Amino acid sequence: MMTMKQPADKLKLNNGYAIPCVGFGTYQTPPEETCRVVKEALAAGYRHVDTAAYYGNEEGVGRAVKECGLPREELFITTKVWNTDRGYDKVMTSFENSMKALGLDYLDLLLVHWPANYLQYGKDAKKTNADTWRAFEKLYHDGKIKSI
Repeated sequence: MMTMKQPADKLKLNNGYAIPCVGFGTYQTPPEETCRVVKEALAAGYRHVDTAAYYGNEEGVGRAVKECGLPREELFITTKVWNTDRGYDKVMTSFENSMKALGLDYLDLLLVHWPANYLQYGKDAKKTNADTWRAFEKLYHDGKIKSI
């Protein structure tokens, strides 16, 4: 008889920080509905919420985090840098804008939607990706994000 191992409710990332296995995505959630639906998801047991500057609903996610009644450290909030915001300075500005919209002191995970490629950036793609990653590392080492 084969026994199945129960899946973990969190997985450890390379830096030891734990991410909930199931997350609530907010893509295409209208900004005016975001706070309500995220609070409903948190009430239903979700602890990971995924948003992005591109989605236009980070403010609603942030309000839900503040209004849900759960301690911030029990929640895992992910946002993303959009493709036009790659490169060191643009990432730093994008991150500050996201944090202002979210109203958070720190972010659990910052992602780039996808790396720059040759078709978009030509010979500058590798440098753009390296500069983007350098900004991510700076934010991580400054304690503004827990994982990248």
